[in-house]
Amino acid sequence: MSSFSMHKLVDRFSGLTLKNKIFISTLGVILIISAIIALLARWILVSSLTKELELRGVAIAYSIAERGAGFILDKDYPRLLSLAFEEAKLRERQHLITYIYILGKDGKVLCHTFTKPFPGKLAQANPIPEGEDKSLRLIDLGRTSAYDIAVPIKEGLYRIGTVHVGLNKIHIDELVSTLRFTFLGFISFVVVIIFVISHRLAKYITRPVSTLTRVSDELSKGNFDISLDLLAEGTDWSASSCPAYHNTDFPCWHFDLSSAGDNREANGRANSQQCRDCHFYYKREGDEVVQLADSFRNMVWSIKLYRRKLRESEEKYKSLFDSGPDPVLVISCSDFTIIDANPRVTELYGYSRSELIGEQFLRLGPESNEECIKAFEEYGGPSGCIYFPKIIHYRKGGSPVYVNMHACPITYRSQPSIIVAVNDITEIIEKDAQLVQAAKMKSLGEMSAGVAHEVNQPLNAIKMGSEYLALMAEQGRDVPATQLQEVATEVSTQVDRAAEIISALRAFGRKSGFKTDKVDINGPVRSVLTLVTKQFELQNIFIHLNLVDGLPKIIAEDNRLQQVFFNLVNNARDAIAEKRENLGLDSEDYINIDTYEHGDLVCVRVSDTGAGITEEVRNKIFEPFFSTKEVGYGMGLGLAITYGIVRDYKGSIDIESDPGQGTSFIISFPTVREES
Repeated sequence: MSSFSMHKLVDRFSGLTLKNKIFISTLGVILIISAIIALLARWILVSSLTKELELRGVAIAYSIAERGAGFILDKDYPRLLSLAFEEAKLRERQHLITYIYILGKDGKVLCHTFTKPFPGKLAQANPIPEGEDKSLRLIDLGRTSAYDIAVPIKEGLYRIGTVHVGLNKIHIDELVSTLRFTFLGFISFVVVIIFVISHRLAKYITRPVSTLTRVSDELSKGNFDISLDLLAEGTDWSASSCPAYHNTDFPCWHFDLSSAGDNREANGRANSQQCRDCHFYYKREGDEVVQLADSFRNMVWSIKLYRRKLRESEEKYKSLFDSGPDPVLVISCSDFTIIDANPRVTELYGYSRSELIGEQFLRLGPESNEECIKAFEEYGGPSGCIYFPKIIHYRKGGSPVYVNMHACPITYRSQPSIIVAVNDITEIIEKDAQLVQAAKMKSLGEMSAGVAHEVNQPLNAIKMGSEYLALMAEQGRDVPATQLQEVATEVSTQVDRAAEIISALRAFGRKSGFKTDKVDINGPVRSVLTLVTKQFELQNIFIHLNLVDGLPKIIAEDNRLQQVFFNLVNNARDAIAEKRENLGLDSEDYINIDTYEHGDLVCVRVSDTGAGITEEVRNKIFEPFFSTKEVGYGMGLGLAITYGIVRDYKGSIDIESDPGQGTSFIISFPTVREES
């Protein structure tokens, strides 16, 4: 039970505030010391006082014995009585001495100071033992008590009487009590003084800690706007008077540069403010509690400063997020759902924000966003941002929209996330398509003569066959079955040839979109050559094909690739024409077209025997509206369109050329592997 009580007491003590602990501990120690001092002092003082009074009583008794011996021998009892009264009533003795009586050698009472009859039993109450020179005994007198001191009266060696002096016990007790109360009053006064001092001392010592506790409680509640002046209570310095208190852009360490001779602010202006009187970045002299309070204040100030900067940064980026011109989404890396979106997203895609939050990111672009998700399948996979140009997303209702998309890893609300910024380029894509279509129409116009020649040949063959059959009918001649079969076969072949040319012409003239598919690169090459081969041959330019069958497919669009190869072979023809014009010769020239696989790339090489390209022209050849031809012979958009289309499909163009030796354009596309 005692251990439990002690444990409970310790628990209660541990639950006290530091101020009360210091106060109670100090007071407890003082009380214990005071109690010990009081007990020792009481024992010493009371013993000394009692002993002193007893000695005084003994001295009075001996004085009476010495002076009264003659009166006893002379039997002058009246003077003996007078002597007893004089000694009993002298000054303050009247309060100390209760009685004095003198006995003869036979024990008979010779005189006494009682004002009433002498108590008979008192004479025998305190006899002096044999061999002793005095006797002290406490005598009960009924209503009172007295310390009876008995001293023998001697004449020489003979005992002639006994003197009894009764010391008033009540008076002695009153003196002891007065002494005790005086001492206890002094001790109590000392304790009260110590109580007040210890209370104020404990409050003074713990005041910084109490302030720290208040500030900590406010910070725990999220109140970071609490004034730092609270931490400067009790000092002659105000935190808000420091210039760095309001200017978070220039904390004190910037101002402190002025002490090193550099008194300029970041913008180069003179700095008239100084932090030399601030306690933010140096501590006051004081004990450990003061040092702790200063460190805590500086820590709170740093937290406030960086929190203010963080809030300003959050407000700035929140403003950019909400008011930015481009749609921005935040995607969770855990399940790739949309967890935030700015107002531009709702404007672009037509979904409300509530419809987007929690929706799968794939819903905006089922094909194009899959690659982005694969890249971020494991957080931290991509070391930086990923750019996805010219991809297709879908608005609410299914209408497509072309966007450029940037995806970057971030931490959003303590979770790995992706921030996706998209840029609507639908209008640019449509204008590009219109530009490509215009280029096609121009190319069709340029090919019209050659195409007419191409179509005219099968038509002439068909006409000749039909005229042969008509002549045989007019002459009534029978046509042998073998000749009839040959004519029919030739007519059918020429019809197929004409249909093929018309089909290629229609395919080339069709408006191309931006949809992608897996394409065999030999297909668009052959389609273009179907239209231009005969025309080129009329110009004494022959095309040599070296197409490798079974090449891996690429991601592209067949119709747009036809425009690429048409521009390249037309450019080769113009280079040959330039060479002939420069040399004044009409030689037989060739255009070689090769397809092959190189690593993970599928390549097409278009080589000519033309004039070649100088280094200066090579650096500008893909710029829009750049042309080496005379005015009226080209707008300079062919190779620029070719470069744009190739880049759209993540391809590249390399040029190998020597002036006068011809040029080779090598186009490379990444392959797409067939899924097993």
